[in-house]
Amino acid sequence: MYVHPHWVSAITLILAALLLVFVAYFFRNPVRVLEVDDPNFIIAPADGRVVVIEPTDENEYFHERKLQVSIFMSPFNVHANWYPIEGTVLVSEHQKGRHKGAWLPKSSTENERSLVVIETPSKVQIAVRQIAGAMARRIVTYAKPGHFAHRNTHLGFIKLGSRVDMYLPLDTEMFVEVGEPVRGNETILARLTDEK
Repeated sequence: MYVHPHWVSAITLILAALLLVFVAYFFRNPVRVLEVDDPNFIIAPADGRVVVIEPTDENEYFHERKLQVSIFMSPFNVHANWYPIEGTVLVSEHQKGRHKGAWLPKSSTENERSLVVIETPSKVQIAVRQIAGAMARRIVTYAKPGHFAHRNTHLGFIKLGSRVDMYLPLDTEMFVEVGEPVRGNETILARLTDEK
């Protein structure tokens, strides 16, 4: 009967412990509660770094020009996603696709993704798109059509490095710039213009 040397067992135990620590770290889901007094504030839906703020043609739902704001999440960021604003969920749909690097511009339209559209009480619609990355293989979306999106509530979860895009009205007032780090359900990204 073959018996493993003690050093093999020790290395196996250490590797298993490191894997357990990484999994626990990656799937952490901190409780974050943000009190805001302005319903037009757009809160960061995810941890990460802002990689895009630009007008773009959104052709999957709105079919018109919108302000795209994208947050890239590295494998070291919290991967829970929060609702960025309160309102009624109009659309929640999943689309299969590729698994390119989430930092690439084409990932928004070619990668596996989920689309959630929220209509605010003032009838402004915004879209949140969860995008899988090269390592991310599963997107979980809790939002369901007809549900009310409450602040401080999870929209979903993306596993491993990935990205979240938002599509806002062109006249949205931005408070962050490209390259800035943000924290989900803590950083105020922008403000919708007052109801006309």
